[in-house]
Amino acid sequence: MSTYSRNSRRDAKSNLELLERDLSLKQLQINRLLEVTQAINNNLSSSALFKIYRSILGWEMKIDKMALFIRDEEEWMCTTGIGFDETQPLDFIGYELLRYDRMTNLLDSKHPVVSEFDIIIPVYHKKQAIAFALIRNLDSDEDMYEKIRFITTITNIVAVAIENKRLFKKQLEQQSIKKEMQLAKQMQNLLIPSELPHNEFYELDGIYMPHSSVGGDYFDFIKFNDEEFAFCIADVSGKGVAAALLMANFQANLQSLIVQRLEATDFLQRLNESVLKITKGDKFLTFFYGEYNIKTRELSYVNAGHNPPVLITKGKSILLDKGCTILGILDKIPSIEVGRLTLEEEALIITYTDGLTDLKNENEQYFDTDFLSEFALEFKDSLAAEFNNRLLNHIRQFKGKMTFPDDISVLTCKIF
Repeated sequence: MSTYSRNSRRDAKSNLELLERDLSLKQLQINRLLEVTQAINNNLSSSALFKIYRSILGWEMKIDKMALFIRDEEEWMCTTGIGFDETQPLDFIGYELLRYDRMTNLLDSKHPVVSEFDIIIPVYHKKQAIAFALIRNLDSDEDMYEKIRFITTITNIVAVAIENKRLFKKQLEQQSIKKEMQLAKQMQNLLIPSELPHNEFYELDGIYMPHSSVGGDYFDFIKFNDEEFAFCIADVSGKGVAAALLMANFQANLQSLIVQRLEATDFLQRLNESVLKITKGDKFLTFFYGEYNIKTRELSYVNAGHNPPVLITKGKSILLDKGCTILGILDKIPSIEVGRLTLEEEALIITYTDGLTDLKNENEQYFDTDFLSEFALEFKDSLAAEFNNRLLNHIRQFKGKMTFPDDISVLTCKIF
């Protein structure tokens, strides 16, 4: 047999072995891709996916050191690794990782963690980085680049699957929050009277404009008998579901205490206790409560740290500011002063929350109490509903392009 013939056979055998090895590697890669795909389709947990990923890189790719960093909101966390201490400090790791937008040899990194590795494989999804795989000691053989391509593919599949899980979880949370907000909004709407009285002795009308879908404002009207009624307005600190729940509880306690016709001091002390019991001092509530007697024309009120309502009578403006401190801060209110007035003539009472007086226009002017008093004096002869319509139009013109900073609630009472 000639030397040429022997060499040809040797080359053919070598080529066949190379082909078989390449085929074996391809088959291995296909099997692992199918394993990962099936795991994703079966909705395996993130920890299970990381376990499969770590097994493929460790056992199949013979990687002795690896770390996979996944974006969790604004932070980067090492979610799985091989031969890597995941508990070590990762100061400024995100800034270093985001330097790389393609597979790169880590020859220039000065970061104490990143510099431990040889290769970085970034994963971008919709132009946003979602993962980085750091790898060390990948064997430098003829299959190295094929292995890198495969590791890149597996990393991309796993990282995108984890990102989709995160987005899906976030979507479920948002849907849950949305449902909670809808329920809170429905509950909040139930607290605001849909109808307010209008008769020959008095008329009430309200404005309710929550800044968000659920506000922390509340106003109400309570009729005791044909001669006496009460009206109130309140504003709880905070917004959202927690504020709505607190206000709902406050309304329930208020309604149960009002019918008992307690003395003002006892009434406010017990209201304060009920608020403090729920909030443990973490939230507070401002509150204005007034009672009016048609026969005696006497108005009595208590202002618990609320914005002082404006009373217009006899062509003058009076602030209803007598009362006590806000509710829900102290175990016991130190002192309570009850305000008393006799309304000998027609009167207009405007109660409101601080969303109105916090309103600012483009000239940095606030719609403060003085501004409201001037407006009320100008339109003092209006009925309650007419006055509120004028006020609503005026504040919209006043703010111009500025936004509403907070909830705005107004309860206007016209005494004839």
